[in-house]
Amino acid sequence: MRMKETRLVVTFHTTTDAMAMEAAGKVTGLQGRLIPVPRAVTAGCGLAWSEPAGGREALEQLISGRHLSFDRIIEMVI
Repeated sequence: MRMKETRLVVTFHTTTDAMAMEAAGKVTGLQGRLIPVPRAVTAGCGLAWSEPAGGREALEQLISGRHLSFDRIIEMVI
């Protein structure tokens, strides 16, 4: 069983936005990945980006630098 940990969860309005985040994250070397949206969160599409909590600065720089569209960033235990 996987241990639960605090992570940053980025939600998106559309699947296209989520896929753009995935592509940008892979190119820049972020440690996160796309996941199904956690049940505790509602979002426009069924995908979210999950990033270790320590990566907030790099995540926010990527989002703003690449002008990526997203709904919100939530810190939660998953």
